[in-house]
Amino acid sequence: MTEPCIICVAITGSLPQKSDNPAVPISISEQVESTQEAFEAGATIAHCHVRDDEGKPTSDPERFARLKEGLKKHCPGLIVQLSTGGRSGAGKARGGMLPLRPDMASLSVGSNNFPTRVYENPPDLVDWLAAEMLAHGVKPEVECFDLSHIFKAAQMHQAGQLAGTPYLQIVMGVRNAMPADRPAFDFMVGTIQRFFPGAPWCAAGIGPAQIVLNEWAVASGGHARTGLEDNVRMDRHTLAPSNAALVRRVTEICDRYERPVATWQQARERLGLGMRAAE
Repeated sequence: MTEPCIICVAITGSLPQKSDNPAVPISISEQVESTQEAFEAGATIAHCHVRDDEGKPTSDPERFARLKEGLKKHCPGLIVQLSTGGRSGAGKARGGMLPLRPDMASLSVGSNNFPTRVYENPPDLVDWLAAEMLAHGVKPEVECFDLSHIFKAAQMHQAGQLAGTPYLQIVMGVRNAMPADRPAFDFMVGTIQRFFPGAPWCAAGIGPAQIVLNEWAVASGGHARTGLEDNVRMDRHTLAPSNAALVRRVTEICDRYERPVATWQQARERLGLGMRAAE
């Protein structure tokens, strides 16, 4: 049987503003509404950031709690994944929302270049975030901006820092980091499968690389991330009308490759999450 494709929607991020695309959801209520539409379109994971009253990124646990509560109410069964990314805070503030016990949280295990800055993930912070996720029963999604990050994830798993079967995400298309290069993508997929045979994995493309990585992932048996955080356009000339529209574009790719879109029940089972959010 063909493995159902899990679709993650990255709804807001830290950078996109309404000046980039009016559909970008900023407030908690906008994020809940946008996520509900994407959930109904086929997304089963929501990758979440929050903004302050001025629309700037923050790691405020109270705002994350309100978002998580709204998503649980309006999207029963949805896998809620909170971001510990570095644009929203510094040091241990990046993990201040982990005691909320979301289903998942992003975990970057190494540093790399971003368009105008270094995305710093020093080893002591990586170890602390991983320990917090273990302590609170939060499944990491390991964000792999570089081949070395896959090796680091394998090392951490062997050391018991990552519980269960790891879920790794290949990220391509970030300027000054890994470009959307097919041979590199295939090698990274092969490296994940070498270290974690049979484990699920996913891929995310930034900007124009989004649709490219969506297709590569679906065609290769992986899972896909889309959403306005990573890309605000349908194409060069057209803004994306919603997160749901970007999700529907992935479902169309799934149809072409004859892969069913995972239900939230199937996604939870495949990722070893059980039915916690549906309880």
